[in-house]
Amino acid sequence: MHASMANGVVKLLPNLVYCLEYFLASFCLLQNGYPSRRRSLVDDARFETLVVKQTKQSVLEEARARANDSGLESDYIQDDVHIGSGDKSPTVEDGTQQDETKNGHLADADIGDDAGKANDDYTLTEEEVILQNAASESAEAEQEIQQAVILLRMRDGMGSLARILKTIENYKGCVLHLETRPSQIEGVQFDALVKVSMSRVNLLQLIRSLRQSTSFAGVNLVTENNISSKTPWFPRHASDLDSCNHLMTKYEPELDMNHPGFADKAYRERRKEIAEIAFAYKYGDLIPCTSYTESENSTWQRVFNTVLELMPKHACKEYKDAFSKLQEADIFVPHRIPQLDDVSNFLRQHTGFTLRPAAGLLTARDFLASLAFRVFQSTQYVRHANSPFHTPEPDCIHELLGHIPLLADPSFAQFSQEIGLASLGASDPEIEKLSTVYWFTVEFGLCKENHQLKAYGAALLSSIGELLHALSDKPELRAFEPASTSVQPYQDQEYQPIYYVAESFEDAKEKFRRWVSTMSRPFEVRFNPHTERVEVLDSVDKLETLVWQLNTEMLHLTNALKKLKGSHFE
Repeated sequence: MHASMANGVVKLLPNLVYCLEYFLASFCLLQNGYPSRRRSLVDDARFETLVVKQTKQSVLEEARARANDSGLESDYIQDDVHIGSGDKSPTVEDGTQQDETKNGHLADADIGDDAGKANDDYTLTEEEVILQNAASESAEAEQEIQQAVILLRMRDGMGSLARILKTIENYKGCVLHLETRPSQIEGVQFDALVKVSMSRVNLLQLIRSLRQSTSFAGVNLVTENNISSKTPWFPRHASDLDSCNHLMTKYEPELDMNHPGFADKAYRERRKEIAEIAFAYKYGDLIPCTSYTESENSTWQRVFNTVLELMPKHACKEYKDAFSKLQEADIFVPHRIPQLDDVSNFLRQHTGFTLRPAAGLLTARDFLASLAFRVFQSTQYVRHANSPFHTPEPDCIHELLGHIPLLADPSFAQFSQEIGLASLGASDPEIEKLSTVYWFTVEFGLCKENHQLKAYGAALLSSIGELLHALSDKPELRAFEPASTSVQPYQDQEYQPIYYVAESFEDAKEKFRRWVSTMSRPFEVRFNPHTERVEVLDSVDKLETLVWQLNTEMLHLTNALKKLKGSHFE
């Protein structure tokens, strides 16, 4: 009896834990509807970086294990002659095939007692894994000529340099550049930087042979001449945004016990129903209409009326002007949630921005990439009715009332696109910085207007409590400078202690452009609105074409200016 009761209690424990956690999450809601934690693009970017690092580490470990298992030293190709593990290979000792060489390696005297162990534990660097993967694609790829830079830490001084050059020659390599300097590392006499050109497979074998010599304290392959493009994939045409739909599923109501809809099965089913629209959407499709329920329209009306009440005093002029235009177009009305297709057509006429449906909270990289094409990925589902003034992740009320009005302003639309363009091909740390800039500007930005502070951030304009807090004397206000803003820790558990103030959208854009020019991306991009394509400006021909287009535009502007001056004097 007691045992069965105990088993029953054990079975109930998970449900009790769920109920307790959900109760605590609900209890943590603040007076103005804020939970204990908010979801943000910055949090997404950091989560993505962590996942990418873990995935990269797994790939590297797998590739290294594969390299050890296959015995990279046993095979390489030289002048169409296959040299196996039983043949003799070039060595670092004298750059020739001598009797002391055993199984394609250095003599025992050179390698040391740990030669066998070093061979077993040989570890590829990330650059070598990339090179090896590129070489393994095909026989042609294996023999493709590759330029690379090798950094050697020489213990024995210049005496080993001649042997190194001879070994490179025997691996059918060509030395393009060589320089040395006294080393600052203890136990190392010289550092040598050698730029070589040889087949990929021989380059890998050369590096391995050099590493097995005790003459060197280090042998490092430096990325050179695009050994492999480590630039993250990014969309080149608006149709490629069909692939930019990765969701942050950790914030879905099924998985997040802090979500207001976690315990509401009907709400979760409704979310799935609306999400199917986004999953099925493809470039060029009309955005299907969503039939919103009476409860959903009621939630919209409560938030809409609150924004109407706060907007005249606290919102910036650009927001209010665009909001009025949306009302005049009968898109913003209190009793009905706007359809995305109507909003998209409105934006296209004013700034060229369009909307496409999103099934949920997108990854930071995918969301920012869309902005580069003047596409805003918008959700269509509505926040839970029990939490009308807050949603843990963006919903259509936040998108429509927070973001859409300013996307109809030409200057702000340009600023949003600049952030998107900067994200294309950016590294993971740079995506984090861009997301932080987005957080403190597009979501929580303040600006000056007639010597008064006004809000333009979407999260502020759709949140009563934080809006009043931001415009009070409690937080610290700083001038917007992207370099410092991008590394400012953000607050996701309570109101922001720091807000950044822009002098104007034009000033913010100019500062942002200067900051972006310092990023590590080795190329520049521009968006061609006629072809809906992002062009990578990485050749003289492309730059000449762009200059010709700009000259044509300048000619039109000069002619217009002359005509205006002529009519003025008449």
